[in-house]
Amino acid sequence: MIPIKVAGSPAEPRSPATSALHYLQPGALNLAALPPLSLYIHWPWCVRKCPYCDFNSHEAKGELPEREYLDALRLDLEQALPLIWGRKIHTVFIGGGTPSLMSAAALDRLLSDVRTLLPLELDAEITMEANPGTFEVGKFRAFRDSGVNRLSIGIQSFNGAHLKALGRIHDEREALRAVEIAQSTFENFNLDLMYALPSQTLEEARRDLATALSFAPPHLSLYHLTMEPNTVFAKYPPPLPDDDTSADIQDMILEATGAAGYEHYEVSAYARPGHKARHNLNYWTFGDYLGIGAGAHSKISFPHRVLRQARFKQPGSFIEAARRGNPVQEEHEITRDEMGFEFMLNALRLTGGFDPNLFAERTGMSITAIEKALDQAEAKGLLYRDFKVIRPTELGQRFLNDLHEMFLA
Repeated sequence: MIPIKVAGSPAEPRSPATSALHYLQPGALNLAALPPLSLYIHWPWCVRKCPYCDFNSHEAKGELPEREYLDALRLDLEQALPLIWGRKIHTVFIGGGTPSLMSAAALDRLLSDVRTLLPLELDAEITMEANPGTFEVGKFRAFRDSGVNRLSIGIQSFNGAHLKALGRIHDEREALRAVEIAQSTFENFNLDLMYALPSQTLEEARRDLATALSFAPPHLSLYHLTMEPNTVFAKYPPPLPDDDTSADIQDMILEATGAAGYEHYEVSAYARPGHKARHNLNYWTFGDYLGIGAGAHSKISFPHRVLRQARFKQPGSFIEAARRGNPVQEEHEITRDEMGFEFMLNALRLTGGFDPNLFAERTGMSITAIEKALDQAEAKGLLYRDFKVIRPTELGQRFLNDLHEMFLA
């Protein structure tokens, strides 16, 4: 799951029923229609915290409170229902942490609860994240039988030395075995790889990608390793490739994936025809998502406003808050001044850009609200636009953070 930051000052959360009534009142925006709605479910535990990871994950110590957490997830979902009455769920994403630590029975119960409480599209994409160190053939077949139809595997590298440097619990043999199991069990799966790893060379990155492509995965996610705040790597930075080497690796990735028939449709995403990640596309097109579970974030639209929420991050605090009747720790409305940046922060990740009409559909504002920033970005060669599309140029993709900053209020 890609983390979406909650902007603005936190407000005292209302009860779900009170929130629904409040947010249906007239407001500053005017959305002609509500966007598609996805469901994100967070599993907060992993075997070991990786030194580069800034996600809300906690090392599993002893027996996990699986039943208590599933009870809290159901309570969380029940309490959120007034905010999304009548809306169908188009995609589901179970992320973490390491959701594949969940027992087969727990996953079956979780998806049963979801289907009981929410109307899912018949062809809903249901993705589960998994790490190679947790792969068991029987368990993953049970996950598939419970309704998971897409697997996202955190390989990161097929190089044993790099896996060790990244603090991963699996080795290269387990990485290969995990992909083989996924390939034999799921028609649709994604492989996560990272590049610009500590001391990684261009040739090592090329071998990693070639190994991944040899399995012909329907989808690839290729992430540049970054030093995120409040991580072990931020405190003790490892030796990383220089900017020129990183740029050479990026060029190699574009060439190799293109030659293999993959479309580079989002900054870090490459797909074979018909296999773009529908859940992530909903994020990038500023769709809505309800996030349940420890630390999960939500973005929910109403006819006259857009709401962001964040759940309590610590699993124990989340469970207790759900039992008390409101697991939401923070919530706020996105203001008109923030809206342009929030939309562009997501939509500009799409290499093919977006239809200008989408801005008004998803923000309830005219595109003229960001006209000045669009003009400046176009003048600097970071953006291309006409009546049909607004998209980052190749230069804009290279300097995406600079392009995003131009839309800050």
